[in-house]
Amino acid sequence: MYLDQLIYSQGFGTRRHCAGLIAAGLVAVEGRACLDPAAEIAALSGVTAFAVEGQPWLFHDKAYLLLHKPAGYECSQRPGAWPGVHTLLPAPLRQRPGGGKSPGVQAVGRLDQDTTGLLLLSDDGAFIHRMSSPRHHVPKVYEVTTRHPLDDVQVGRLLAGVVLDDDPRPVRAAAARAVDERHLQLTLTEGKYHQVKRMLAAVGNRVEALHRSQVGPLVLGPEVPQGRWRWLTAEEVAGLMGRG
Repeated sequence: MYLDQLIYSQGFGTRRHCAGLIAAGLVAVEGRACLDPAAEIAALSGVTAFAVEGQPWLFHDKAYLLLHKPAGYECSQRPGAWPGVHTLLPAPLRQRPGGGKSPGVQAVGRLDQDTTGLLLLSDDGAFIHRMSSPRHHVPKVYEVTTRHPLDDVQVGRLLAGVVLDDDPRPVRAAAARAVDERHLQLTLTEGKYHQVKRMLAAVGNRVEALHRSQVGPLVLGPEVPQGRWRWLTAEEVAGLMGRG
């Protein structure tokens, strides 16, 4: 891959701008300055290291990211009343070019602005579809703080299925466990609008706080504090895609 093409693919500006950065001596590959935009680089995902204007970066053919979403952010690419989660990412990730089957980096599904927790982002269309499509039944685990104390009847109804106002078919939790009297751990394999809040309302309770702690086999750990992100490993991506 030509160097200007590599830098462009990682979101450091237009192809012309990237060529200008290289010619100005502002790009280094594996620690060495390179002044030739047409220099051929072995682009190995997660391995090839470079720096642009002193900012170190690793080449990634596709972006697979885990973000610990704080409250007060929208997942939409065109947010309204609240800032978008994309503002929590560095500029190169926000600017990665789309085209073809690459949509540019976007949230995989959505969390409400007041919901915290594990959010995946990617520019791989196949990955986004695999994680978002209801027919793949990817389990998602939520930690729910409820307004009223939980009881066995409410948990049983969530497992048996409740009817929401937009579908006559019952919606069931894949798993539900009362951790304590106001903490419910709920696993869903669907992604209906405001599903957790509506399911709790259907059994006579109310969500006070909502946090997503797990998607498929991927668990949000303490190493990623709120508002921070990290790259997924190749093994994590394979596990999410069912190839691990």
